Amino acid sequence: MYNKSSNAIVKTARAILLALPLWAQTPVPIEYKCTPEDVHTFGLSCTAEEPCQVFLEIAAFDTAGDKIFLAGNLHTASATLYSILLASSDAGATWTEPVARIPHATLEQIQLLGFDAGWIAGQLIHPLPRDPFFLITGDGGNTWKQRAVVEDGRPGSVEQFVFENKNNGSLVIRGGGRWELYETQTGGDSWSPKEIKSTAIRLKQERRDLLIRVRADAAARLHRLERKTGDRWQVIASFPIQVGVCRPAETP
Repeated sequence: MYNKSSNAIVKTARAILLALPLWAQTPVPIEYKCTPEDVHTFGLSCTAEEPCQVFLEIAAFDTAGDKIFLAGNLHTASATLYSILLASSDAGATWTEPVARIPHATLEQIQLLGFDAGWIAGQLIHPLPRDPFFLITGDGGNTWKQRAVVEDGRPGSVEQFVFENKNNGSLVIRGGGRWELYETQTGGDSWSPKEIKSTAIRLKQERRDLLIRVRADAAARLHRLERKTGDRWQVIASFPIQVGVCRPAETP
């Protein structure tokens, strides 16, 4: 039963919702159809009675003007399935996936430098973090190329990276109980080892106060992308937390 107080809350919530842009009122669809090959490839233990739920994780984000990039992965409770990169060039009104999803991979850190250069760090997660790589753009995120950090398939993940300009950057990989420092002068196309330590290596990094954030709304089962306007945060887009399910292949 509603009382006056609860009625006021409902009216306020409706007013806030109606004040949002139309595109922010409907969650952005994330297409994923689990195939029998996915169930086999990722070693999923799904049953008809208890299918494996597939979730979207947004691990990193950055923005340059009206361009917004969200990076993360699709995963079940037990396995990382695919990396995912979501991009908007119109402040969140429309969204695309500018690069194909990478199996067994996750994207975890982003740095945009101006309106053209950008880097996204990721690694494979199978069965442990290994083969760290970068997605690199030089045209504002319209196209991306994938570049490995090392070629020997060693275990490890990107702990931290920072680019001073479009050519020079530093990177720390953590794995096997050690930290490795690498540097590049080619914009991330190739990396040179500089230092190996058994204690943490930290890079100096300028703090940026982004005007966007991603907030998980557990009750609505949504990731909400919000932009700061004055001293308030306004929703500009939302994404489903659960994007699909995996079931065992049907027997003919």
